[in-house]
Amino acid sequence: MNAYDFKVTARDGSEISLEKYKGKVLLVVNTATGCGFTPQYDELQALYEEFSAQGFEILDFPCNQFGEQAPGSDEEIHSFCTGRFGITFPQFAKVNVNGEDAIPLYKWLTENTKFDGFGKSPMALMLSGVVKRMDKDYKNNGNVKWNFTKFLIDRNGEIVARFEPTDMKKLKDAIKACL
Repeated sequence: MNAYDFKVTARDGSEISLEKYKGKVLLVVNTATGCGFTPQYDELQALYEEFSAQGFEILDFPCNQFGEQAPGSDEEIHSFCTGRFGITFPQFAKVNVNGEDAIPLYKWLTENTKFDGFGKSPMALMLSGVVKRMDKDYKNNGNVKWNFTKFLIDRNGEIVARFEPTDMKKLKDAIKACL
């Protein structure tokens, strides 16, 4: 099984096979418009502009599971992201990334990656405390912990790496290596 085996829902409700992206390097990210990490949209757009011509795609999945920080309809979220951050990469319908209602793509991603921590920055320490209150066993499962968790998929549809929201520094190098 690989990323191309999944179908996802577009903002307009239509179904899209990820086979559409076969041969591309994908960054799958769950996002939220009201999160402290929302400014990462600027960094994501910069990565997209730098690497899209080389076969890089960002697949953005708004998610309201973490602090209810993605309120609004799919169109309201998209309007906010294009207006405020100028995003031009694909943004899909709002999804659940954890639990029984998680979409199959995210079930696959979380079952095949592990959480390696948030790092040691002040933001990472704060986030660890917040997540621990929600999931006492958070260090020992692959669940998505918060908004802006990223999964890097290579050109063969295989998971290469998982990046927590506090880890943007290593991301660019990992994308370059896949391209």
